[in-house]
Amino acid sequence: MDKSRPIIIVKKKVGHGGHHGGAWKVAYADFVTAMMALFIVLWLLNSSKQVKEAVGGYFKDPTGTSKNVGSNMAGTGDNFLLTRDNMPRLKEQLQLAVRQMADFEKLKSHIEMTVTAEGLRIELSEGAAGTFFDNGKANLNDDGSEMLATLAQELGSLPNKLSIEGHTDSKPYAPSAAYGNWELSADRANAARRVMQAHGIRADQVTQVRGFADQHLRKPADSMDPSNRRISLIVQYVQKKDDDEDAKGSGDTEHATGGNKMSGQEEKTADKQ
Repeated sequence: MDKSRPIIIVKKKVGHGGHHGGAWKVAYADFVTAMMALFIVLWLLNSSKQVKEAVGGYFKDPTGTSKNVGSNMAGTGDNFLLTRDNMPRLKEQLQLAVRQMADFEKLKSHIEMTVTAEGLRIELSEGAAGTFFDNGKANLNDDGSEMLATLAQELGSLPNKLSIEGHTDSKPYAPSAAYGNWELSADRANAARRVMQAHGIRADQVTQVRGFADQHLRKPADSMDPSNRRISLIVQYVQKKDDDEDAKGSGDTEHATGGNKMSGQEEKTADKQ
């Protein structure tokens, strides 16, 4: 054997498929995220109102330090001091709450919320066939009871006081009747109070229940219009401490001025003597 012959080693290179990169990982991650978002939405749709408000409040205030409505599990209320500055926020929150009602589309034209000088005024007006009350009676129907219960749940945790008013149109009862628009307006306001106190309003939160009959018409030009028959809920402002101190300071100034006037009067008396 010729030992001088060179040894040749043949190496075979096995081919591999091309490199696919990481694009599939990004697509898969997007798919998983979308599925998770879908499951969260489905869960929220079947959750309680309190849970929905808490989740919504988190996205409005992730740190949990805000005092705005819906910033914690209590929904509208805990630690939420309602003043002239933030009353519009309560209006928005209440509007969101009543939109969750099953018959909202039917009722929405009969609900009006207005920020006024005395507070947030919520008006529930009647239609020709009766919207919240049975016609001519102080009996709340199902829609009326549900509406007042929804509002009570939102307002019950607020420190603000409430007043409730009843109003009627000018259509009179029979002259021989022992019951009239004065009694009806007062009875409807009181019926609203009972329902709201049964669903979250504190016993000491309602300060006034008043019946006005047809003395404050919503449409004075048409005193028989059904919308004149209504219940008004007024969420009263709570004065801020700064306002109280300013008012107190004004009172002290007036008192001091009065004292100076008295001194001047005494000086004149002394001169005459």
